[in-house]
Amino acid sequence: MTTLAPPLATAAFDPLYRIQGVDRVLTPALAIYPEIVDSNIAATIRALGGDPNRWRPHVKTSKLAFTMRRLVAHGVTAFKCATTLELATICQAGASDAMIAYPLVGAGAQRVREWADRYSNVRISILVENEQQAQFWAGSRVGLFIDVNSGMDRTGIEQDRKDAVLAVVRAITKAGLEFRGLHYYDGHLALPDPKEREAAAHRGYGKLMEIVAAIQKAGFAVEEVVTSGTPEFPAAASYPGFQGQSFVHRASPGTVVYSDLMTFEALPHLGYRPAVVVLATVVSHPTSRYATCDGGHKALAADAGVPTCAVLGRPDLMPLKPSEEHLPIEALDGAPLPVIGETLYLVPKHVCPTVNNFDHALMIRHNRIENVERVTARGHEAPLP
Repeated sequence: MTTLAPPLATAAFDPLYRIQGVDRVLTPALAIYPEIVDSNIAATIRALGGDPNRWRPHVKTSKLAFTMRRLVAHGVTAFKCATTLELATICQAGASDAMIAYPLVGAGAQRVREWADRYSNVRISILVENEQQAQFWAGSRVGLFIDVNSGMDRTGIEQDRKDAVLAVVRAITKAGLEFRGLHYYDGHLALPDPKEREAAAHRGYGKLMEIVAAIQKAGFAVEEVVTSGTPEFPAAASYPGFQGQSFVHRASPGTVVYSDLMTFEALPHLGYRPAVVVLATVVSHPTSRYATCDGGHKALAADAGVPTCAVLGRPDLMPLKPSEEHLPIEALDGAPLPVIGETLYLVPKHVCPTVNNFDHALMIRHNRIENVERVTARGHEAPLP
């Protein structure tokens, strides 16, 4: 089972999460606790030296315009996204700067140009990794970051190919476009030991700084360097090479806003709490040791493996492999089964795609359902907008 960090590894159900009138909620349901969202945002800013300008959160997690507005209220105004629907939501939520950190081409890229024209008050940029991609943006107001492959081998120019990076910088400036800086996502460095994770991340940042130096030596300015998802961002915050530079360094963790089991395992000492739970109802006792609830993988994402969640306040219950609507749960060491009809509060293992499973979210404040918010940027825009 996933190792749980406080407050999850306790048999006591934290009364903060209890929802009055939960028995009238259609389950499975997504519940968000705005006060904990605010606490997690504040914890991230503290970990970045108290400077909200060092954070460019990826909104693949937050998804809701409500949550993006909470980030803006904390002084975070630069964001990162992957879809055109997320981009539109960012622009409407009060952001001043939005980066599309996904290699959109074709109709997707054209849509970005349209949004950039519509939201002229927001500084919009996108990633490129070759000269042809850069040339597509000629005549637009979209800024360009060069995507550097950190060794994850997902997108970008390999970090040892400085000449290739410089060729794209030259192509951007020759086309009269704005070269914003470098994007370097090192999400593959989620090593279990924090010291090993930091050492590996710092080695990568050393290579990144060599690219920065080569660009500057060639006479080009680097305005911003963006690195790091959730597991690595403390390593970015501690890297001395990012201090005192002419560029702005921003880390881009997104999961921390809501936090999940993987967050607590990777970053147990930063004060994060689960701001999202999935409410599920026990519907069956198929054996004397198993209970089944309606928290299958169409509610709780299963991409990070089994267990897909933890039962809040019940470490003696082990969620098993889900099917689409069913989640069987085993009672360990003779523990009592939850009764049929009981509501379980499930903390996701991977919260980002879990939020994306829902159209609506219950907002819970002081144990009451305050209102219902749309999951604004769920999915994608219509294919023919």
